[in-house]
Amino acid sequence: MHPIIFLPLVIAIIIAISACSAPKGSIVILENPNGTGFTMDFKEWSSKGKCELSLNKGDVLQIEVFREEGEIALMVSGKSGSEPYTGNNLKSGLFTVTVSETDKYDIRITGKDATGKVIVKNVENVANMGAGSIE
Repeated sequence: MHPIIFLPLVIAIIIAISACSAPKGSIVILENPNGTGFTMDFKEWSSKGKCELSLNKGDVLQIEVFREEGEIALMVSGKSGSEPYTGNNLKSGLFTVTVSETDKYDIRITGKDATGKVIVKNVENVANMGAGSIE
């Protein structure tokens, strides 16, 4: 086979193989400047992503899901093994998750042709609520 004909064939095969393994769509993850949360914005996205938050016992995560299409799964898991939340095929909505121990937590998101946004914020610590004094 002539090298000039063979080279484009090899390039086409390499492109086809790499296209099969590449994540589909796009995701942008923006962390809050104070480290208390982040926003994941995705379009026609099929892959996995994660962010890490250091949380204290009793911290409350507010999770807001805006799902336009596709499937979204979310899991919150601590480095020491706790899993305060796992959800599949999430719909649009707002919910909270309270962590039971101080740890570094991975917030993992999985999308299948997903378009939308997930916002995660550490909003309060239930153990510290009402701890202030009244004068």
